[in-house]
Amino acid sequence: MNSPVNEEVQALMEAAHDRAAKALGLTCTGPLAWGFLGVTLGRRAGDRWLRVSRTAKRNAGRKAGEGIVGASELVPDGVPRPRLHGVHDWTDGEWAFESEVLDYLTQPTVSPDRADIDHDPGLPDEWWADLRRALALLTEAEGVKVTVRDGWIERAFPQFLGIPAPAKVERVTGHGDLHWGNLTAAPLCLLDWERWGLVPFGYDAGLLHANSLLVPDVAARIRKEFAPILDTPAGRIGELAALAEMLQAVARGWYPDLAPRLVARAEALTGVRPPVPVHSEVSA
Repeated sequence: MNSPVNEEVQALMEAAHDRAAKALGLTCTGPLAWGFLGVTLGRRAGDRWLRVSRTAKRNAGRKAGEGIVGASELVPDGVPRPRLHGVHDWTDGEWAFESEVLDYLTQPTVSPDRADIDHDPGLPDEWWADLRRALALLTEAEGVKVTVRDGWIERAFPQFLGIPAPAKVERVTGHGDLHWGNLTAAPLCLLDWERWGLVPFGYDAGLLHANSLLVPDVAARIRKEFAPILDTPAGRIGELAALAEMLQAVARGWYPDLAPRLVARAEALTGVRPPVPVHSEVSA
């Protein structure tokens, strides 16, 4: 989906991937699949997929109930996702590495190269029904991690939406990163479970909707499919949280094409034009 930022990162991650494959007894073939800014690297190993990620050494150690391992333990089997078959973690120098062996999926993601979409993928009615069912089933899981924290909401709503933060945020267990790069075409499968946990009610649907605003027909389909969620006061707060997060990314230089649509949607929901600059070059 992305390329590493430089040759040093590329060499570091390729060596880490080779180390994990050897430790787990896997033979990897096929092209390398880079994640955002070279933080993750995946590659096929027969009917398995080996994914390696890195973080600062001070963050080493998986937290109980969180991430891919937590999802494998707590999320109902009826939520379609790659199954976890093994892990191997280690530290080396300033870095901590985590690796997971997952199912290799033969169906492609809806948007392999970006989180949003610029055309209608033409997903069948059954796919939408499966997505609704998966997200409803996910709410029954015991979420541990709080995704989109209250402290961030208190700062972000005034800064990126121009409105006061809500007095109360209703939370449910959700995916936390529901965009088109993390969903496969039929059959449906939800990828990347790093952020799953307790999210604002309506956040998942709101985030997918925000990533669909360049394609009005798809955005309208999401509003229709998830109207029982989005058309509620709590769901509106969840969608606004998703929009605030996207507008924060805009302020950091991301989503230049999508930015005007995000601003317009936020203003339609609040009656206030967001103060965030549409084409900012502010660095992270």
